[in-house]
Amino acid sequence: MLGLLVAVLCWSGNALVARAYHGEIPPLSLSFWRWMLAGALLLPFVARPILAHRRTLRAAGWRLPALAAVGIASYNSLLYSAAQSTEAINLTLVNTCLPLATFIGAGLLLGEWPLRRAWAGMAVAAGGLVYLISQGSWSALSNLDFRRGDLLMLVAVVAWALYTLLLRRWATRLAVPPLVLLATLIYIGIPLILPFYLYELHQVGGFTATPANLAAIAYTAVFASLVAYLAWNNGVARVGAARAALASYLMPVFTALLGWLLLGEALRHYHWIGGGLIFAGLLMATRPNLRQHS
Repeated sequence: MLGLLVAVLCWSGNALVARAYHGEIPPLSLSFWRWMLAGALLLPFVARPILAHRRTLRAAGWRLPALAAVGIASYNSLLYSAAQSTEAINLTLVNTCLPLATFIGAGLLLGEWPLRRAWAGMAVAAGGLVYLISQGSWSALSNLDFRRGDLLMLVAVVAWALYTLLLRRWATRLAVPPLVLLATLIYIGIPLILPFYLYELHQVGGFTATPANLAAIAYTAVFASLVAYLAWNNGVARVGAARAALASYLMPVFTALLGWLLLGEALRHYHWIGGGLIFAGLLMATRPNLRQHS
């Protein structure tokens, strides 16, 4: 469980970096160079092990590109894009719907469904999510005037839930050292990001290589990529996808405190009400034990 907490803390910082530098570093640039740096740092340590495990990796086939697409290329690119138009606390509050997405995905992919009474909790959490992304405005609901960033973050949550579930489902087919698996996913994920990065570069340009911008990319590469992904993958292997997802409850707590200290972001009424409903509903939804359906 400690590894999951480390991952959540690192990703809370990642949301803050995304928001703090949204005007300095375009989202796909941050995503691309984050993984380029992470891959370069890993290369001296994984080149030989990847060759040694090439048969296992080759046998995994299409599963590796699928994991790289949702976990490496999609999730962070969507998160950084979301940070262009919503606050860091919103990113992590929407992220608390990860357990909901994971439990539903576990039912569809693994045949594990929550007990019947848990659906009430899921409904409460969904109501909290709608209140949050509408900023508590009924006119926003009637006009579908949601902030683009909140909706992008919701898509990112679905991508990460899918990554977590597939990682658990294919664990036996991906029986390689964690560092080897992470590096392989990074090297597959980078070419998937590249076309979108080049399009963004053509449309809006790149970023200035100031010390602050480079430090932001370094944080995302080392802590939000290497440290957090290794800790998360290890946690999923130990406790399972659904229980690992519960650790995301702490992300808004970490982000709210860090955002208040570092970015001066205020907590508004829709954060408290929407976040409270999400927490209450998810606690209701995840309290019962899962039952298995064969």
